[in-house]
Parts: sequence; structure tokens; C-alpha cells
Amino acid sequence: MNTKLFVGNLSFNTTENDLQDAFSAHGLVTETNLMMDRATGRPRGFAFITMGTPEEAQKAIEALNGSTLDGRSLTVNEAKPREERSGGGRESAGRGNYGRRY
Repeated sequence: MNTKLFVGNLSFNTTENDLQDAFSAHGLVTETNLMMDRATGRPRGFAFITMGTPEEAQKAIEALNGSTLDGRSLTVNEAKPREERSGGGRESAGRGNYGRRY
């Protein structure tokens, strides 16, 4: 079973290849996903790495959490499942009929 890791506090100069190299020393990396800002196209400073087994993921956490990559001290831990976010929108703001006269 694959285990997804969160990697935070990344330098904006860090690439997916840099992450692949760092994590593959501790096991099989099945996916590397460096999060990018949609508006600017620049990295957002965090990534998700999927390791082949939970044991390899734990080895990577122990070895890399607090270590330095591109001059930054990494935060590495097991990724939490994404929480459902409400859609928001104008209707939930309670102003749907604002400005109408009756």
C-alpha cells in the first residue's frame, strides 16, 4: 500500500527531481507532486510524495524531517486526508436579494 507524505518549507528553487532524488534514497517513490501557484506558476513551497510502502515512508520521515534541502529545513510527515470544503458562493453570504425593492 502506498503512503503519501507532506513535505513543507521547501525553497522556491526546489524541483520535483530534487525531491525524487532525496526521497528515493529511503525507498521507492511512486509519485512526486510539487504544488504550483495557478496565478504565478511558481512553486507554493510544499509538495506531496507517495512512497511505495508505509515502512519506506516512515524511514523517509525519520531521515528527512528537519534535514536541509536547498538551504531550508524540511517538514516531512504523513499527509492527512483532504477535508471537504464548503462551496461558499454568494447564496451562503445571505445577500442574495440585496438591493431589490418591493
